[in-house]
Amino acid sequence: MRDVLLIALFAFLGAAAAGLLGALALRALRHRSVLVSLTVVAVVSVAAMLAGTLAVARAMFLSSHDLTVVTTVCAMAAVVSLATALLLGRWVVARSNALTVAARSFGEGGSFAAPGGGSTAELSALGRELAATSEKLARSRERERALDASRRELVAWISHDLRTPLAGLRAMAEALEDGVAEDPPRYFRQIRTEVDRLNSMVGDLFELSRIHAGALPLSPSRVSVYDLVGDALAGAGPLAREHGVHLVGGPVAEVPVEVDGKEMTRVLGNLLVNAIRHTPADGTVAVAARRGTGGRDGQDGEDREEGEGDTVVLSVTDGCGGIPEDDLSRVFDTGWRGSRARTPPAGAGLGLAIVRGIVEAHAGRATVHNVPGGCRFEVVLPAAR
Repeated sequence: MRDVLLIALFAFLGAAAAGLLGALALRALRHRSVLVSLTVVAVVSVAAMLAGTLAVARAMFLSSHDLTVVTTVCAMAAVVSLATALLLGRWVVARSNALTVAARSFGEGGSFAAPGGGSTAELSALGRELAATSEKLARSRERERALDASRRELVAWISHDLRTPLAGLRAMAEALEDGVAEDPPRYFRQIRTEVDRLNSMVGDLFELSRIHAGALPLSPSRVSVYDLVGDALAGAGPLAREHGVHLVGGPVAEVPVEVDGKEMTRVLGNLLVNAIRHTPADGTVAVAARRGTGGRDGQDGEDREEGEGDTVVLSVTDGCGGIPEDDLSRVFDTGWRGSRARTPPAGAGLGLAIVRGIVEAHAGRATVHNVPGGCRFEVVLPAAR
């Protein structure tokens, strides 16, 4: 037993000396290629075995012939180990270089495509993560381009909408100043109307800027959908009578929601104003509310989304004649107005963008789809628990 312990001690001391030298070499070469590190590891492994064997051999006073045999065996093992390490290192370096080239094109604004061929589990995982990041960046760039185009359109539309009332205000002010206005009270009323219109546009822009900045202040409280719909109908009633549109309150479930009552009333108000303005005289605008249900029943042109069991769906249906399919995805974009027939007489096409922003701030979503004779806007909100 004592001899075995001595052999183990001498073998450990020899191998430890080789391992210490290898650790120092790895530290000095830590910034070099992985090929160098693998070669050092292979050399250290063989050197540790050889050092331990030589230490035991000298302690046990082996013959020179036996010592030569042991050394030759270790040398052959060293050759095989080094060749294996070099092959493995070259393979890993080649895969790393291919991944670097692919990542370089990804960093230059292109899309990332993982290099073909086999690879280590770590490099494969890195490639998958880079591919996922590339997809996210591509979607982000697409959204940025869409937002930039939307901003340019908005600036153009706002400039046009501001220029028209300002030109009218200036003309009326000059007429009043020169004393050539035949009916000054009418001019004053018109000036007041134009100022109110400009004030409304500025208010919408301010609201939209807060929504985009994520700074929309919300004060959620538990309210009934029935009350929200009732307040919205009362507010839109005068405009509906002015346009000769029938405003109908459909079935409204008394379901509680946790929302900011003021902001959600604005959402329904914007949807109703939009529907009334685009519905011809003697047409009908209907408002309804229901608890969300799973599945797609497709009845009455109504597509019900999956997983709506814990939601409340508010809908506003108009008689506008429908929206072109190509425009449905842009209805809620900032500044969108669609065809000339759907251009409102006032505003800057911000109402529906504000609707989407407020609804999303409540963890909901706003959608639109065509129904016979018109379209239906739906606001899906989480039901209060």
